[in-house]
Amino acid sequence: MELSKRVSALTPSSTLAITAKAKELKLQGHDVIGLGAGEPDFNTPSYIIEAAAASMREGHTKYTPSGGLPALKEAIADKFKNDQNLDYSHEEIIVGTGAKHILFTLFQALLDEGDEVIIPTPYWVSYPEQVKLAGGEPVYVDGLEENDFKITPEQLDNAVTDKTKAVIINSPSNPTGSMYNQRELQKVGEVALKHNILIVSDEIYEKLIYGDAAHYSIAQISTELKAQTVVVNGVSKSHSMTGWRIGYAAGDKDLVKAMTNLASHSTSNPTASSQYGAIAAYTKEDGSVETMRTAFEDRLNKVYDKLIQIPGVTCVKPKGAFYLFPNVKQAASEAGFQSVDDWVTALLEKEKVAVVPGSGFGSPDNIRLSYATSLDLLEAALERIEHFITK
Repeated sequence: MELSKRVSALTPSSTLAITAKAKELKLQGHDVIGLGAGEPDFNTPSYIIEAAAASMREGHTKYTPSGGLPALKEAIADKFKNDQNLDYSHEEIIVGTGAKHILFTLFQALLDEGDEVIIPTPYWVSYPEQVKLAGGEPVYVDGLEENDFKITPEQLDNAVTDKTKAVIINSPSNPTGSMYNQRELQKVGEVALKHNILIVSDEIYEKLIYGDAAHYSIAQISTELKAQTVVVNGVSKSHSMTGWRIGYAAGDKDLVKAMTNLASHSTSNPTASSQYGAIAAYTKEDGSVETMRTAFEDRLNKVYDKLIQIPGVTCVKPKGAFYLFPNVKQAASEAGFQSVDDWVTALLEKEKVAVVPGSGFGSPDNIRLSYATSLDLLEAALERIEHFITK
């Protein structure tokens, strides 16, 4: 069977590939430590589970509006007001089946054939693939390690062409955990306003921030930038609800309407019970989010100090999310590997530690380690990595 060109052009997910290999080894009886997880290792808080269960018992098991329940939109609007002092109407908010599908729908509604989207590297693996599926062209701008993997206004300005439609800002970032501060966002925003390009601000990790870092949305800076920005968020990471598939976007009402119309022909609506769980997540907070955040911060501080002691490994300390993104090029090269990808494969085969190669994120000298697992497993994994490098 001949498949469509759009699907044939997709790049397979490096995260899923390494996960599949790790599962295969586990089935063979090997003691594999997997550090590829892109989700919290905490269960969804019980008050959210109970709210979803109650909604089903009460008969809320039917179709909902394609763009989300009014009560959930209200909860999201309140969240924006309380957290960022941003005002959004229901017509400016769409709820979808996860932030990933929200982004997919956004690019489908926004892009025509040949439109360009500027994507800073390292990037989340699905950004370029979703742009390509919408007929767009990814334009990569290197976020240099010496600048905490962030792009500069000058880099953005130089990358803009007459085909540029949007730029993606992911802060805190997957895979690096880096964050843009208010001044950096303002400067990037000035370039976007100058060229009249849309800012897609992915803020899915905003609640998982450490040390003295503070999350700031580019939409907060001015009314002009708010009008030029689509904020993408969800409850997957903040409330450990990855499997519930609830994400949302807030922005221009015409764009949101177009996204809603498209969703009505693809998913019909987000799952009803998941929406009621998300309402509870934002209206009945019981401290679970902070408990999880504190645990991640404790793991980060303990694991990071050990990681940077390993020969041939350097790492920028992240400010958010739950990933480390160390540079292992020296370690791989000194061991005779042609690439970090080959090094990652050998690490899994020899020491049974699964990490994600940075090539899938546009950064081939790095690897991504998730610390969304127990401290004992993290420390054991680092011991194995150090043994693999030094033996």
